[in-house]
Amino acid sequence: MRVSSPVPHKKARIEIIPLIDIMFFLLASFMMVSLSQVHMKGIKVNLPTGSSGETQSKRDYISVSVDKDGHYFFDKNEMTEADMQARLIQVHQSDPEAKVFVRGDRDTVHGNIVHLLDMLRSAGFYKISFEIKSEALKGVPGPGT
Repeated sequence: MRVSSPVPHKKARIEIIPLIDIMFFLLASFMMVSLSQVHMKGIKVNLPTGSSGETQSKRDYISVSVDKDGHYFFDKNEMTEADMQARLIQVHQSDPEAKVFVRGDRDTVHGNIVHLLDMLRSAGFYKISFEIKSEALKGVPGPGT
């Protein structure tokens, strides 16, 4: 003999609509984070701070750097002065409107930066930006720290 329960028996259901909502939220979040990431092309240097700097878009750019010992770098590759000059001329011939960002270590000699600027100008680059660490972000770890 079979006795039925007074509690109505319902089949379990898995609702997938909330799962889809969560997956779309995670997808959108990860897309926004990945778009806001900046890919560092230059070497890690101790950037000087400044209060009047402004953020610029860093897409399709050239990064030239000088470390505290006066060594020159194109993106992350160390180069001699002659190699740097030849590479800058080659890049200017292929893309005369390329953005150039100069990264100079805070402890480097002023003459090293001036010499790098001379190399950039002799290669044909006249629109040059300097990378600095903003005082507004002081104490906040960023890509340059």
